[in-house]
Order: sequence, then C-alpha cells, then structure tokens
Amino acid sequence: MGKLWTWVPMTALLLAALLCGCGGENGGNQQTLALREAFLSMESCSGSMEVTADYGQRVYEYTVEFSGDGNGGMNLVLTAPEEVAGITAHIAQGQTALEFDGVALETGPLNQEGLSPLDALPAFVAAMQTGYLAESGSEWMGETEVLRLVFREPDRNPGQGMETVLWFDKEGGSLRQGELRSDGYTVVRCGFPSFALIQPTLEEKGTEA
Repeated sequence: MGKLWTWVPMTALLLAALLCGCGGENGGNQQTLALREAFLSMESCSGSMEVTADYGQRVYEYTVEFSGDGNGGMNLVLTAPEEVAGITAHIAQGQTALEFDGVALETGPLNQEGLSPLDALPAFVAAMQTGYLAESGSEWMGETEVLRLVFREPDRNPGQGMETVLWFDKEGGSLRQGELRSDGYTVVRCGFPSFALIQPTLEEKGTEA
C-alpha cells in the first residue's frame, strides 16, 4: 500500500497530456484527473445499482447492493427481482467469473468473451483506475450536467470492441450511470441511486507513507 501513495500523483501527471487531447473543456479534464486519483487511492466503495442486461431478444433487470475494496475485490447482494433477492456473490482480485453462494444465476454470456451482467461494476472501477481514456466531454442527463468518459483499447475506433462509458455529476463528481458496449451495442447499463468512494483517513495515510 505504501507504493500506492507515491504512485498516484505521478500517474496524474502522466495522464495530463492524454486528457488534454480529449474532448471537453479544461475544467472537465481537471475533474477527470481528480476522479481517477480518487479511484486509485480509494480504500473501498459502496452503494447500489440498477442493472439492465440486454441480450437482444431478452432483457434482464437486477438491483444490487455492493461493497468493494481498492484492489478489485467485490461483494454483491441481489435485492431484486424477488426470486433472486438475497443471493450474494464475491469477486476476488483478478477473477472475472462470479461464484454465487450455492445458487446459480444463469442468464448466459452477453458476448463471445463470456461477459456477465454483474461483471460491470468491476469493469467500471478498473476503467477509472487504469483504463485508456479515449473521449471526455460534458453533456446533459435530464436537467443535470454530467461528465461523460469513454474508455476503449488504444488501437480501436469508436464502436469497435469493448467500450466502457461512465457519467459523473459535474457538481460533486458522483457516479450517475455506466455502460458496457460491445461493438457499439450497449449490453449492460447500470444506474447508480447511490455510489460512495471511501478514502483512507489521515492517520492511515501517515501510516502508509
């Protein structure tokens, strides 16, 4: 953990050149840098999300409460629909497959890579921490001005391969919505009624320095 605190400011400086080349005004770039620093240094995150997984001919919707650490571990509890409410899952660091506590939630993969609907949250966190930011800019979500960030592989054009798109409030910086897109098609959309990043306390920072 001690290395993290020396690495975060260096990462922000290295990202500045990349962000200045993306869409959006300088204020948006500054907010993007601040958000990435917050995700890199977070101790944990928690909240709830409303997940819509689109398989083309069928659509599944879930409500999930979650908590996670800064190293990729996630705990998920399904709260809706009623038939799956209470099912819990844990994603260990570096894993992509979900293992539920004695119950199989089988909906099938969303794409050829075997993407699961509940892989979305780890993907959002990973994008903010280490993803290649291809686009950034401001837009309106209803009456709220938001910062829109698009992450994709550096050698891909828009609409190619996997893309992660995130929307944050311009005022306050809270995560409002996230999408995973496969070849331009939105396969998972997540709305966030609540999302909180928990940062280490000053005492913890001093210990880790």
